[in-house]
Order: sequence, then structure tokens, then C-alpha cells
Amino acid sequence: MTTLTITGPMRPRYDTILSPEALAFVAELHHRFAGARHDRLADRMRRRYDLGNGRDLAFMPETASIREDADWRVAGAGPGLEDRRIEITGPTDPKMTINALNSGANVWLADLEDATSPTWANIVEGQLSLYDAIRDQLEYTSPEGKQYRVTAERTPTIVMRPRGWHLVEKHIEHVDRAALRLAASASLVDFGLYVFHNARELVARGRGPYFYLPKLESHREARLWDEIFTFTEQALGLDHGTIRATVLIETFPAAFEMDEILYELRDHCAGLNAGRWDYVFSIIKNYRGRGQWFVLPDRDRILMTLPFMRAYTELLVQTCHRRGAHAIGGMSAFIPNRRDPEATSRALERVAADKRREAADGFDGSWVAHPDLIPTARAEFDAVLGERPNQLEKQRDDVHVTARDLLDIRSAGGEVTLAGVRANISITVRYLDSWLRGIGAAAIDGLMEDAATAEISRSQLWQWMHQDTVTVEGEPITRSLVERLLREVVAELPQPEGHRLIEAEEVFRTVALQDEFPTFLTVPAYTRYLVERTEGIPERVEQTAAA
Repeated sequence: MTTLTITGPMRPRYDTILSPEALAFVAELHHRFAGARHDRLADRMRRRYDLGNGRDLAFMPETASIREDADWRVAGAGPGLEDRRIEITGPTDPKMTINALNSGANVWLADLEDATSPTWANIVEGQLSLYDAIRDQLEYTSPEGKQYRVTAERTPTIVMRPRGWHLVEKHIEHVDRAALRLAASASLVDFGLYVFHNARELVARGRGPYFYLPKLESHREARLWDEIFTFTEQALGLDHGTIRATVLIETFPAAFEMDEILYELRDHCAGLNAGRWDYVFSIIKNYRGRGQWFVLPDRDRILMTLPFMRAYTELLVQTCHRRGAHAIGGMSAFIPNRRDPEATSRALERVAADKRREAADGFDGSWVAHPDLIPTARAEFDAVLGERPNQLEKQRDDVHVTARDLLDIRSAGGEVTLAGVRANISITVRYLDSWLRGIGAAAIDGLMEDAATAEISRSQLWQWMHQDTVTVEGEPITRSLVERLLREVVAELPQPEGHRLIEAEEVFRTVALQDEFPTFLTVPAYTRYLVERTEGIPERVEQTAAA
């Protein structure tokens, strides 16, 4: 028998999501696929070890036949995904869910990953928000008494992003076939609960169960998701291919396997997305110890127009369109400030330029983080697409990207300033303070910061220190320098009631100042601060499923 045990508290309506039937389905997912998940995570560790010891990423010779076969295609858009020109992203709390559904975007990325702090309440209540929204029964009243309702005549198509393979859900324990007690896979929990409750309802309403798959590093990880989708369709009585996935190409290894990822998911794949910020983080993480050639400059100088970033995005468009898949562009994270028209005007000019470049390159749509950016972004895609839902016919035969082009990190230059060091410290600490308070998407200095942008900030600091980087002002970036600037930054920050700056500083020291490099900053922070210790309470619930 495969067993799931809930150790988190059961609050009002939690049993709607954590029903015996839903938990039995999630238990069956663990029985069938948890072992393969562990194998894929072991593959990641081996690859990271090889990269650290001098092996470079490359296009795989053993899968050349897949890349060279011009005949195969992916399933493509499902109902409601034909036109994806503007997608808005955000967490799934009731207020943000309603705002997203009223935004006028074509698609809403309902994010249980980087934009969500994975408190037990956020995870379960986020599922409740989606459950209610899909059934047109979601309403919300703020503590100040403001009422929120969905008023849009046509709401965006929902594409849910579960947490990545590397993450666990510590409020649900999984006892495997060897009687080992482990935290449940966050991916299987998020996916399983959402698809079990909502797949048939979505199909009945003319759309479908659609997913954004984060942090994939290989086509073997994509194959695992495809196997999960196929099993789920059989278990829930859905036609094969009903589930559709868009894969975020947001890790450096995945950029070398885009064709293979599409191929493994071909019966369920709608497209790929250029997850630009996690992609930058992945470059730093994988090549952090490989010398000055792989040291990136100040974060605000890592632009999409840099040669290695252009190579990545142009290859993505070419690969997608060759296979009938949508190519979705990256995030515009600017937050318009209605009290500062001049700053807002500058931000909108940058958003327009970014989306103009993406539309001209052949992307079929793009992301924004704030509803006020939608008109600007839409105008740029409308100018290129007109009435067409996409531009799959733009094949980009002019693109010829090599592994060397993707690896050309030194084309960014390596200029680092003291202001850049201080900014990375400030952003990381302030984001962690927000994340520890349960807010996974935080407005900081006019940008919407999430886990991905915080990861860039802290990993750059670690790399600069360990690669003996010197600022343009002539200051060596040492631990003592970062410690001094950290004290100054924390001392200057306001400390409102309920702040978590002390814990944020502790996490910062763990993820940026230790000799070892934690693979993800959220992993130690989650275990230490967000897990509710409720063993033995009356709400403890156990569900089993036949192995």
C-alpha cells in the first residue's frame, strides 16, 4: 500500500481539496512515479558534478535523429490556447486570482511556484481559489471591506504552474513501498489535486487542464511528465491529449534539449516559454566555479539583447515553430507607478521595446507581471499579428545557433559595481523578508521580484566572491565586504510590525555566504521557517491507495 499522511492543520474548506478521493489519486501518483522522480533528480546531481569538473553542455549526439527528423509535430494549442499573445502571471490567492481573471489577458499563469511562498495555507487555499474560480463562484472581501468579484465577460485561459521536481510538500508525508517516510513531491501534490478536481469541469466549459512545467533540465524529465499525463487521462476518463503542457526553458541544460523535450511531450505539448530570469540563474549555478569567463555583470546589465541571450531565444522560436508549438516570450516585471508618471513612462517604453523585439523575432505571445502593462504589450503583438492568433508560419530559417553561441557568456562583459553588489544584497534580503511573511511576489524598486530574480541576486554574490571578482571601483568582492554591506542594508530597512528581517538575514547568510552553494535558496528557508509542526494534532488525516 502507498500511504499519504497529512500533517498540516485542516482549516475550513480544506476537506474540499484534501478529500479522500483526491488524496487517493495523489497517493497513486506517488506509487507510480515517485521513484522515477528521484532518479531524475539524481541525474541532475551527476550532470552538475560533471559541469563543475570542466565538461561543457552540448547538443546530444545520441538524440541527433530526433533533431534532424523534420516530420514530427507536437499536439499544439488546446481549446482556449489558440491565441496567447498576452499572458499575465501571479499567485493564486483570491484577490490576485480575481485581478488576473479581470485583467484582459489571454492567458493567466496561475503560479504555485516562484510567485507563491509555499506556506501550507497558500498551497491549499490557492487550490481552493482555482476550484472556485473555475466554477464561477469566487469572491473575496479584503480586511478593509473592499469586495472583489470576477466581472470580465471573457476570462483568461488558466494555465497552472505546479512546483518543480526538486521541491517537496512537508505537510504531506509519503510512505513508499520500502516503508520509507518521506515528504511528498510538491509537483505531484500540486498537479494531482488540481487535475483531479478540475480537469472534467474545465473540459465541460470548453477549455482544458493546462500546465506550465517549471525547472525541467532534460528530456527524460519531460518524458516523466508525459507518462504522468497519460496515466492521469486514463485514470480520470479523459481523451488522450486532453492535458496540454507548456515547458519553461528556464534552465541552461534544457536549452540544449528543446527538440527532445518537445518530442517526449509531443502528444501533450502546446509550446515552450523563454523563462529568462531562471535561465540566467541556471547559468550562474551551473558555471559558478568555472572562472572569469562565466562571471556576469551587474544584474540590471544582463539584457535580452546580449548575444548569448539572443541565441537562446531565437533558437527557441525556431525550434517551436518547426514543430507546431507556440513560442512564448519572457517576463516584463516593471510595475507602473501611478504616482510617478515620468518613471512609469520610462518603464512602459522599455516594456514596449522588449515586446516589439519578441514579436519581431517570431514569438507568439509574452508575459507581463502587472495588468497595467497589458495594453502596451498587446499593442506590440497586435502590430505584428493583426487578427492572426499566432505566427507559427514564421519558421526562422535564418537562425543558426551553435552550442558555442549558447555558451558565450563572456559576451556579456563582467563589469560589477559596488552599487550592483549592494543592490543584490538589498533585493535578496527584502525578498526573503516578503517570502517568509507568505508573499511570493514582491514589489521592490519598481520591479516585481519573485524567487527567480532573488536567486540571480544571491548566486551572483556567491560567484563574485568565489571568483575573486573586483568591482570597477577597485574593491575586491570578499565575504567581509558583503558582510559590511549587509549590515548597512539591514540597518537602513524599515521594520514594520510582523517583519521577518532577522530570519531573512539568517537565510541570506546560509544561501550567499557559506562555502557550499545551496542549489535553491527556498529549500533551506522552507524547511526552517515555513513548515507548520503539527504532528499528533487531531486534524492529522491519513489516506491510503492500493499499490
